[in-house]
Amino acid sequence: MPTKKITTPVKKAVAKKATPAKKASQKADAGIPLSVVIRKRIQAQKARFHANDNISAFIKPGELEGLVDEVAEKMQAVLESLVIDTDSDHNTKNTSRRVAKMYVQEVFNGRYTEQPTLTKFPNISHLNELMIIGPITVRSACSHHLCPIMGRVWIGVLPNKQSALIGLSKYSRLTEWVMCRPQIQEEAVVELADMLERKIKPIGVAIVMDADHFCMQWRGVKDRDSKMVNSVMRGAFLKDPNLRREFLSLLEKR
Repeated sequence: MPTKKITTPVKKAVAKKATPAKKASQKADAGIPLSVVIRKRIQAQKARFHANDNISAFIKPGELEGLVDEVAEKMQAVLESLVIDTDSDHNTKNTSRRVAKMYVQEVFNGRYTEQPTLTKFPNISHLNELMIIGPITVRSACSHHLCPIMGRVWIGVLPNKQSALIGLSKYSRLTEWVMCRPQIQEEAVVELADMLERKIKPIGVAIVMDADHFCMQWRGVKDRDSKMVNSVMRGAFLKDPNLRREFLSLLEKR
């Protein structure tokens, strides 16, 4: 008499929904580093991704966490190449991850996040007098050595009745967004001026930046007293010497 085969019902596995960060790490586990995936997206659109470019349009939700993981892994290799015993040294045990989070989430954050939202107001009162905002404290990094750039920025705006007005805090937010990237000071102020011209459409915009460069103070010539001051003048500030002189003279009194 044939024996009856008894089968045990198999419980159907419940699929757990992967979080965006998990999906990002799964790509890396598949053998393709997340940085390569993002790079290919940028190259497919023939877009530029220099150190001072914003690439937030090519980063999907949750991927920044995966990027931190990848940078931490590679930073650990840097520490090992510097012959630092991170296993026994309690001070450097988690340094690779701290540095990765610092780069992606803080000091280079302007590369990976979208531009801050701006609330614009119509110029109902037809304001057309010089406005100066500053000093705005800025923190950036030299793209040559990744050394800190610490300084101050002053922004001069001459609006007209067609100009949009934005809240004072937005000038600081926009400045920080532009500066939180590896770059050189000369290009940073130009980019900031370009953005303000597009957003506000003033008659004129002027920017002055005064900063300490640790690539000169910390290394190289090690000159602790050197600073770099540069300016960008657009529109009325470029054409009208009296307006330019008024702006610069007011800065000297600050």
